[in-house]
Amino acid sequence: MSEQIITTQTVRLDIDAGAEPAAVIGYLADALADAGRTTDATDLARGALEREAKSATGLPGGIAIPHARAESVTAASLAMARLSQKVDFGAPDGPADLVFLIAAPAGGASEHMKLLSSLARSLVRPDFVAALRAAESDERVVELVDEAINPPATPAPTAAAPTTPAAPTTPAAPTTPAAASTTPIASPTDKRPSIVAITACPTGIAHTYMAADALKYAAERADVDFHVETQGSSATTAFDPSVIADADAVIFATDVGVKGKERFHGKPVISSGVKRAINEPDTMIAEAVAASTDPRAAVVTAGDGDTGADRSGEAGGVGLGKQTQQALMTGVSYMIPFVAAGGLLIALAFLPFLGGYEIANGTLDTSGALNDGQFIALNNSLWDLPAGGLGQYIGAVLFAVGGLAMSMLVPVLAGYISFAIADRPGIAPGFVAGLVSVAVGASFIGGLVGGLIAGVACLWISRLPLPQWARGLMPVVIIPLLGSLIIGVLLYMLLGKPLAWVTEQMTEGLNSMSGGSAIALGIVLGLMMCFDLGGPVNKAAYLFATAGLAIGGTAQLEIMAAVMCAGMVPPLALALATVLRPRLFTEPERENGKAAWLLGASFISEGAIPFAATDPFRVIPSMMAGGALSGALVMAFGVTQRAPHGGIFVFFTMNHWYLFLIALAAGTVLSAILVIVAKQWHTERDRATVVSELETVPA
Repeated sequence: MSEQIITTQTVRLDIDAGAEPAAVIGYLADALADAGRTTDATDLARGALEREAKSATGLPGGIAIPHARAESVTAASLAMARLSQKVDFGAPDGPADLVFLIAAPAGGASEHMKLLSSLARSLVRPDFVAALRAAESDERVVELVDEAINPPATPAPTAAAPTTPAAPTTPAAPTTPAAASTTPIASPTDKRPSIVAITACPTGIAHTYMAADALKYAAERADVDFHVETQGSSATTAFDPSVIADADAVIFATDVGVKGKERFHGKPVISSGVKRAINEPDTMIAEAVAASTDPRAAVVTAGDGDTGADRSGEAGGVGLGKQTQQALMTGVSYMIPFVAAGGLLIALAFLPFLGGYEIANGTLDTSGALNDGQFIALNNSLWDLPAGGLGQYIGAVLFAVGGLAMSMLVPVLAGYISFAIADRPGIAPGFVAGLVSVAVGASFIGGLVGGLIAGVACLWISRLPLPQWARGLMPVVIIPLLGSLIIGVLLYMLLGKPLAWVTEQMTEGLNSMSGGSAIALGIVLGLMMCFDLGGPVNKAAYLFATAGLAIGGTAQLEIMAAVMCAGMVPPLALALATVLRPRLFTEPERENGKAAWLLGASFISEGAIPFAATDPFRVIPSMMAGGALSGALVMAFGVTQRAPHGGIFVFFTMNHWYLFLIALAAGTVLSAILVIVAKQWHTERDRATVVSELETVPA
């Protein structure tokens, strides 16, 4: 490779670097600074200590891998210390005598990340660790590391590593079932179990790949067919769909969200933090095999898997409340494209040179044509235009098509809520629930309740004991038929009128809002939109607004404006903050800030997620304050918004766009000031703390 990540200058053998992790980290950071690998050892040490505070980096076998990304790092680098006095880095089996400080540039290239990842994977190999402990010189350590990250072209005979986990120099993880798991695990049907796994940690450098290899070796010991997808800094190669289809169970060993989680729908899941996969790989493989034959054995472990209690149950240990939330969010996610398409088509129809706002006074007949005499009947052709001309004709078409798309909101919502619970056989009964809800006047509330009931009914039907010849008819005939019958009868005969009454009361309440009550609602909606930036709470507020948009009325249009304005605040505020005080943000954050201008202007709240993910306790409260202010001002100003999406690009659908801009600017400035103050205070306090800790580092 063109530049080594480790040199003899960054290796320290048999030294006493202090009794605390901060001292060891500071010692190794100074070594990297002396080698010209970082321009600021304190900055690098601070980053590693922050990562250490989130999750200890000690590993079984006397190893620790503190690591960090920092702007001060000039090239992906590694410093290694073999300690004469062991230091406790939080490993389950005791303190560490081999410590590796992994330093990556803030915008590190993928090739450097691959090298660092290769080293991390080697640390789960007992032979590699034993060789490091036996190394007699700095040069030998550099040679071993180079071999680990640049293996020979022909595969080296390393198969012994997974079959000899009890190497005397590297004790196995302290896990009770480990001894039993060294023998093959056979399923009751004698079929070799097939397990797939996802591993991912926040930094994506070390734990991601160490967990992957630890699970792989454990699977080999247990004679389990195993495939893993690492979602780290190196390029991710997604599973082939056939691998997922053949899998009997899934392991999620992650400290961050799983990308493409929907691919594993219906599979039993073992879920924990990434460190548990490193510390207890045999246990997790055994749990996955058990869950493959009995989904009730699936386990979710909180946090890193070190202290959280296990929760068992269906759907990978997820509780009833969480399952309900997931079903509702599934329905909302499938509904939003209909909202965006239909709402924007209607908004375009309002353009002055097309239909204008007066087009909303027309009504739609059953064929989708405008039947109001002052507008154009859609059954006219382009060659037989009425007096209004081509512009009005196009406006009428857009209004009609958008209206039809919006009319699908409740059926789509209910259909995919049911789908999330009962899989594909639940779609038809769910759509029936939505259509019946619209017919009886229950609208969105009926769709929510009807979709849940339809899904549960279909799931119950799917578990009925039937003869083998009838099982093939279940997904295409029996479940859709009985599910549609059950939900249709319930809504028409029992639940329809009460739910319609609730809908009417809510609509009347919104229409009667004024003054303080409207402002209070604007504050609540603003807080919700900025709380999780595209998550369930954000989506709940957005669903509330779009539901009202479909119903119509001044109050509903004001709610839509408040939600849109508040949702634009976070990315715009963070973009502004990166301009006002760039030194408080990393280089990647400053780059994200440039993109956040457009994302915020387009009403894409997710543009703030990169900032919130790395510093949630300072970013999210600051954003919520600005969102609450914007939501309150929009409601106080009486701004209405007819489009469900678009931000500044749909100003023509607002009644007072300039007041909307005033509210948006106020919230943006407030959030930007608050996040700058919070980060400035934190940076000064943190710098003082780290400098104090580093004073204990030997000269």
